[in-house]
Amino acid sequence: MPSERVLVTGASGFLGEHLVRLLRESGQAVRAFGRHPSEALRALGVDWWPGDLMAAGQAAEAALHEALSGCTKVYHLAGLVSRDESKAQQMMRLHVDGTRRLLHAAARCGVRRVLLLSSSGTTAVSRTPTPIADESFPYAVDLCAGWPYYLSKIYQEKLALTLGPQLGLEVVAVLPSLLLGPGDRRGSSTGDVRRFLCHELPFIPPGGLSFVDVRDVALACISAMEKAPAGRRYLLGGPNWTFAEFFGRLGRIAKVEGPMLRLPARWSEAAGRLAAALEVAFRHRGHDPPLERISVEMARHFWYCDASRARAELGFAPRDPAETLDDTVRDLRPGLRRL
Repeated sequence: MPSERVLVTGASGFLGEHLVRLLRESGQAVRAFGRHPSEALRALGVDWWPGDLMAAGQAAEAALHEALSGCTKVYHLAGLVSRDESKAQQMMRLHVDGTRRLLHAAARCGVRRVLLLSSSGTTAVSRTPTPIADESFPYAVDLCAGWPYYLSKIYQEKLALTLGPQLGLEVVAVLPSLLLGPGDRRGSSTGDVRRFLCHELPFIPPGGLSFVDVRDVALACISAMEKAPAGRRYLLGGPNWTFAEFFGRLGRIAKVEGPMLRLPARWSEAAGRLAAALEVAFRHRGHDPPLERISVEMARHFWYCDASRARAELGFAPRDPAETLDDTVRDLRPGLRRL
């Protein structure tokens, strides 16, 4: 009996390639929908269907319809991760309008289930380290109001979980924390680790983070697609560490000296204002700033999350974080030597 055909958006991304590899190893027939074909995906035997979720018009709708035809499940991973405020409209168009377009087309094509890749930052972010957020916590709209990426992901998640059932689709959402591990070709997730290895971090911020291995999230995506009740949300995170502990452990694994300066919380607001001024000045001259306002603001917060639901219902079992950090460093280092 032939396996079901699935469509993956964002298949050429960091998580997408790991997910597609697992699906193909299990014998699944996979289609990838996106703008840029990937040689890595073609080597895995994936059918590439060109298209753009942000495009409107009959031709764009026809391309999406053709890609979805015959598919029973969709892994919706397509997204744009950026701290650049100038890309706010683009992120909203892709994450919200693109998701709406995809769900309507999926319903017309007879798709049964859709898995949405969201972010733990839609819920699990706070000014204090406790309490640690689980799925019962509200969306962090007020905190994320000045952070376009997370705000667009909140709107995307709320749209998908509301519109999906109205269209007859079973929608589930996974909300991973910071993705680390090997294979981040674009550097969208492992950028701060690269900056640390290149001695580009000026100080240790006062907040904290959660991170998770991309390979463990790929497994959890498949488990959620197969097991999760419709409408369910799953936080996926590993350890919850302060930035001081994270960069301390990373430095020991990488044998790299980290920043000596630890920024006290009382100074972080002033640092944010300085970063905002620098960002305006650098972008006005057409250069990327050494520090971004959003990065400094985010680093004052705690991005801790509780993945108990995923452990209990999906069998989510994140690996030793030291393995994740070591594999991330090993994967990044060859590229750093070429710089």
